[in-house]
Amino acid sequence: MASRSGKQEISHKSIDLPETFLLHINQEQELRTLLQLIEKESRRLLQAEGISVFLLDRKECELWFPLPVNGRLLRLDARLGIAGACIASGELINVKDVQSDSRFFSGIDAQMNQQTQTLLALPVRDRTGDIIGVFESVNKKGRDFTAQDERVAQALVDSIAIPLQKFHVMEQLRRERERLQQENAHLWKEVEGQYSTKKLMGNSLPMQRLIRVIDQVRDSSVDVLITGENGTGKELVAKAIHYSSPRVRQPFVAINCAALPETLIESELFGISKGTATDVEARIGKFEQANKGTLFLDEIGDLGVSAQAKVLRVLQERAVEPVGKRESIPLDIRIIAATNKNLEAAIKAGTFRDDLYYRLKVVHVHTPALREIPADIPLLVNYFLDLYSSQMDRPRKKLSAKAMQRFMEYSWPGNIRQLENEIKRLMVMVRGTTIHEDALEEGIRCPVQTTGDTIDPKGRSLHQAVDELEQRMIKETLLACRFNQVQTAKRLGLSRQGLIKKIKRHNIQVNHLRDEVYESP
Repeated sequence: MASRSGKQEISHKSIDLPETFLLHINQEQELRTLLQLIEKESRRLLQAEGISVFLLDRKECELWFPLPVNGRLLRLDARLGIAGACIASGELINVKDVQSDSRFFSGIDAQMNQQTQTLLALPVRDRTGDIIGVFESVNKKGRDFTAQDERVAQALVDSIAIPLQKFHVMEQLRRERERLQQENAHLWKEVEGQYSTKKLMGNSLPMQRLIRVIDQVRDSSVDVLITGENGTGKELVAKAIHYSSPRVRQPFVAINCAALPETLIESELFGISKGTATDVEARIGKFEQANKGTLFLDEIGDLGVSAQAKVLRVLQERAVEPVGKRESIPLDIRIIAATNKNLEAAIKAGTFRDDLYYRLKVVHVHTPALREIPADIPLLVNYFLDLYSSQMDRPRKKLSAKAMQRFMEYSWPGNIRQLENEIKRLMVMVRGTTIHEDALEEGIRCPVQTTGDTIDPKGRSLHQAVDELEQRMIKETLLACRFNQVQTAKRLGLSRQGLIKKIKRHNIQVNHLRDEVYESP
């Protein structure tokens, strides 16, 4: 492609961009105009239907599109889609059939009002090499993006990185200023971002599915049932749903149904009017307190059958009648219930109403036990080490390789709550900066093993059990590293070739595993 001067702008050996374009983007003071210049020139050079530049907000773990779409700024979870994969890998991605690619996130198309067929994505880096955004070229006219297009796109990205960095920094500062003002005005300093899905740490398949469900239900008001063992973060999930929903500025009211005395259940849940009994003052119940917001009914499986019937009526009518009052108060409320019990078994035993179960279970969310997601343990360990190092004003500690291995092999009957408490104990008890195996609690360091035939209830040999553990750890670590084999091998203490051999030996279908991450729950 030749310029008016006859100079070759694009060659197979080097890419020369028009000097006027380079001059304008480096002098431009308005972000909107800069992006319009980038889009126009990129469309021309790449013969593409669409060009998008997403900037990365690391603090919020979001990609945002600087130009308004349908009147508002578009913000996306930076872990989703091909753009998220580009951020995670830090590498160019050229997709020839986007609709069949397992990484594709259709929500971006819906919000951008486009139909993506082919896509070329490149990370945008600042002067230090840190990724600050993603450049995407969509739908090559008449054909796929070629290797020459990749070189042209890389030249464009290299040229726009510094101009974009200036606006990226300015936007980050502006957003931080607005956030602080908002916190001061609405007393949101303690809750801003505290309960978002970013706090649900983990890259394992069960955690990714959990995050996807939350992302899907957050804009609706459907009722949700959360099941899982004690200590798996059911209330944290409930708060993530509420604080990422349109009800975020409305009340989040939690009540533990197991702690309610039978005689006080009605007044606590539904309220009571003045004079109902001697010296009784009017009191608003939890349902009414949560009006316009979310009511979290924790340990719903421990609620008595008679109370279940009354709760069911409120859910059906979306209205509450306080004790001693005949007027019904209409409710606009979302119900999130949680339990560690098997409610289907309780229904068969006659201790839980099936109609209430199906009323609550519009959407079902399961929080995985820690033993089911061993690859997420290092992430959680480092999070708690950072957290309590800051809270206790102590030097940052780290686990030795053997200590981390013990953590990943332990069954954690108390789940994340037990893990957190163990890290807290180690922060207090260990003087040095490295936590060795001998400092761990005895049950973690030397887990009790039964003898005889009960060692492995599945009847596996030692060799089979080791193979299964190895296979599971490889799968979980591949997921945690976004299928980057170099990072996976490093985390597992293997060479890349050694990892490939183990993948082949265990017949791990990497492509099928990747597909599972993006399938609908």
